[in-house]
Amino acid sequence: MASAAESGDVDYSARAREALGYSRWWQVAAAAVMMALISPYQYVWSSIEGPLAADLNIQLSALGLVFTLFVAFQSLSQFPVGTWRDGHGPRRISLLAGVLAGGGYLGLAYANSLWQVYLLYSLGAIGVGIVYTVAVNTALKWFPDRRGLTTGVGTMAFAAGSAAFIPYVRANATVGSYSSVLRNMGLLIGIGILVGAVVLRDPPTDWLGERTDGGQATMSTRAGTGDDYTWREMIRTWQFWDLLVMFAFVNAAGLMLTAKVISFAQQFGIGAAVATASATILALVGGLSRIVVGGVSDRLSRRRTILVMALLTGFGLFALVWFAQLGSGLGFVAAVIVTTFFWSPQFALFPSIVGDYYGQANSSSNYALVYMGKVGGGVLGGVVAGWLITLVGWSTTFLIGGGLSLLAGVGAFALRPPQRSQ
Repeated sequence: MASAAESGDVDYSARAREALGYSRWWQVAAAAVMMALISPYQYVWSSIEGPLAADLNIQLSALGLVFTLFVAFQSLSQFPVGTWRDGHGPRRISLLAGVLAGGGYLGLAYANSLWQVYLLYSLGAIGVGIVYTVAVNTALKWFPDRRGLTTGVGTMAFAAGSAAFIPYVRANATVGSYSSVLRNMGLLIGIGILVGAVVLRDPPTDWLGERTDGGQATMSTRAGTGDDYTWREMIRTWQFWDLLVMFAFVNAAGLMLTAKVISFAQQFGIGAAVATASATILALVGGLSRIVVGGVSDRLSRRRTILVMALLTGFGLFALVWFAQLGSGLGFVAAVIVTTFFWSPQFALFPSIVGDYYGQANSSSNYALVYMGKVGGGVLGGVVAGWLITLVGWSTTFLIGGGLSLLAGVGAFALRPPQRSQ
């Protein structure tokens, strides 16, 4: 394979080492650790809501809004955070994230009313949103040549990191023990993010320029169009709206599974051990697939990869319902693995295609707007799914989720790179 110099492309690794004084992979490593630490907010909630409801002496359904609030605050916080980060760098905003995300779990250990749970989980969600924006865009900014792989590493940590927490939480998911679990996790989350924030920095604004003999900088187009869009320019393209709806639909399917997999298994008489295994495997498989599929998308068509992943997510949910109705624990776990493997990479593929289509200079704010589709996905996969379960039952609700993922695949089929008006 030709070297960067021989091919005329920028040697991104050498440029990064010159700017940092060390390998750019350390930036991704710090971001990945921070992502692993915030993962319990999304992936451990289904394990703590039971003892939390028992401790507060309320119906489990009263906590149904918590996960939707988490998704809304995590998603909506990312645009202002991304805009700040693009202009001021990641460090100071990440320090705030440590206080919010760590403090949210720490406060839950002492919560004694429902409104406190809502407030604390929402504040923690803002901290999660900050870390997520910072981590994903650390990859996009330092690795324009490996967007899929490196966003896969960061988002993998967000999914797989919770696998270290789930067995610990499930083993102590009792009224008497869960508060100490939350307290310990809150301290770990807060301290870890504060340490990671010290490491992170953004590349110099002109680091992608390749000097010619005349001293001018020419932009490499290997990693994408080489054309940077502001968020205002981006929202005037139809591709943005297509991506937004696709992201909402595929997340409705995936978040429904994430938030309700244990309850879904229990409704069909599938044992507690299988339910715990499903939640743990969901995190592990979700993390692995983000690296694998993200790396593959760097070499193949990003659009086609998204299309295939969305379609197979839908079919995976259909299989999940089928095995649940059969009462097959092994088949249920297999369906969770398949569905998660194909849904989870969306979090590596969508930021990468946003970088491909709209450039890296404003990647934080641009992807944050697309990421708002997760709010719609969270509402559909949380509150609306809960309402549908009472109205039409578990099986039909999950089949509807699978159908939404298939519609996201149709949206991917229509995608084309944006063209600036002449």
